[in-house]
Amino acid sequence: MFQEKAGELAGKIWEALNVNGELSGKDLKKATKVRADKDLYLGLGWLLREDKVVVTEEDKDITVVLK
Repeated sequence: MFQEKAGELAGKIWEALNVNGELSGKDLKKATKVRADKDLYLGLGWLLREDKVVVTEEDKDITVVLK
């Protein structure tokens, strides 16, 4: 079940980044309409494992961009 959910979330995140380019964590949550931080991180973890995104930490937020 988590694999399916992670894949779906990863797809939403990838699509948002493909359309908008680099996004902060806050903006990425809005663009994907993901409510919970844990869900955002689940999808990001999938994309990081697949080496599809770069995540950096700036101040108290993250910035995500496609590779």
